[in-house]
Amino acid sequence: MELAYGYVLERGLAELSLRPLAAAIGSSPRVLLFLYGSKDGLVRALLARARTAELDYLARLRTSYGGRQGLDEVAREVWGWLAADEHQALLKLWVEAYGRSLIDPAGPWSGFARSTVDDWLDLLAESQPPAERHTAEGSAQRTLVLAVLRGALLDLLATGDVRRTTGAVDAFLAGRQAAHSES
Repeated sequence: MELAYGYVLERGLAELSLRPLAAAIGSSPRVLLFLYGSKDGLVRALLARARTAELDYLARLRTSYGGRQGLDEVAREVWGWLAADEHQALLKLWVEAYGRSLIDPAGPWSGFARSTVDDWLDLLAESQPPAERHTAEGSAQRTLVLAVLRGALLDLLATGDVRRTTGAVDAFLAGRQAAHSES
């Protein structure tokens, strides 16, 4: 699985074919079919592996802040992880699977986009005070933060411009803090 996962991180899922994958990882298409049942089964397993990397990060972040940081602080930490060069291959795979799950909801990526939205919204909700967390305004605020992070991530992946996209995220969060301190 790790060899196949590395292959997909490097090349993506769009043109995934069992023969080249098997050759690259020292296996055979028959072995892959035996292990995963079908190409779709392999894709599901690869996406589950990618999701494990995302969930591991979310678990580490939850442990490190233990609910003591607010929404803006958690958003800054999340952006730091998203913008880190070493996560770009994983995040490109994430974007590909996210898009494919919207276009082909019955395919092996079924539910991928929805699951990742829920994962990130849950994390952001945990960073809000309980009184705010369970309100329509709290839901709107974390949804807005997630939308800005996701949009900046797409822009970063398209352009590689870390400085500009980080500046945009910082400006958005500073504006939130300024608005919050005025109220």
